[in-house]
Amino acid sequence: MRKILNWMLAATLIICGLTTICVSLSSCEEAKAQDDNPAPKVVSEELIRTSQSWDGVELPDYFQGRPELVAVKYVFPAGQKLGWHHHPVMNYGILVQGELTIIGLDGNTKVVHEGEAVVEMVGTIHHGENRGTKDCILYMFYLSQKDLPLAVQHPEITQE
Repeated sequence: MRKILNWMLAATLIICGLTTICVSLSSCEEAKAQDDNPAPKVVSEELIRTSQSWDGVELPDYFQGRPELVAVKYVFPAGQKLGWHHHPVMNYGILVQGELTIIGLDGNTKVVHEGEAVVEMVGTIHHGENRGTKDCILYMFYLSQKDLPLAVQHPEITQE
């Protein structure tokens, strides 16, 4: 009987030892796999830093008083354009899809490509149009104040 108990004790110790080794190896393999595939890190990329609009004109000084920040998503269907307008407030944006052509009343033109940032003209009449075959999606951020319009339309201008 004693031989059987000793044998069972030895077998139990061996099984426990093998289990511990297997668990340890498994943990080591998991840790190694995590080392091979580290968690993705946050990446930042500055897209633009400027004090000028896209046409090279210096931006105006900030307003005095409490600011109002506004974010707007614009979708320009293929072949469509906005009417002539100007912005009384500073604004900039990121084109996330398509290609957008911005045209000043003076004929100055800027083509904004997908992924690019653009700083809009302030106080200068212009319009934007999608000359491409897919929708343009543009996110614009305005530095405004309460009750100020983001844009002033100029329907009297018929220049194409």
